[in-house]
Amino acid sequence: MIFIKSFLVGGAICAIVQIFIDKTKLTPGRLMVSLVCIGVVLGAVGIYEPFSKWAGCGATVPLLGFGNNLWKGMKEAIQDYGVLGLFKGGFTSSAVGISGALIFGYLASLIFKPKMK
Repeated sequence: MIFIKSFLVGGAICAIVQIFIDKTKLTPGRLMVSLVCIGVVLGAVGIYEPFSKWAGCGATVPLLGFGNNLWKGMKEAIQDYGVLGLFKGGFTSSAVGISGALIFGYLASLIFKPKMK
């Protein structure tokens, strides 16, 4: 049952973003940044953690979950290092995801020969 719930929640998030892409003049980049920021805000308010426990990977895999992950890392680093944790926490909590995106993006560019538009 958790797989169905995760699929439906993740699909609903993607469908809502697709509607925004189709019906507004917002660029995909701005929508992606907005989703990360919304995830940070929802994490800071305390809404996203119970939602992600209920929805499973359907809530943690999209960009909202990445924003929440950044918030959790910053929150822990602020408790340990004070204000300096604002700059350190997000990088330490998401280093694996960012590194993977960079490495696989680079490998894909070697294989597929991308061209600028």
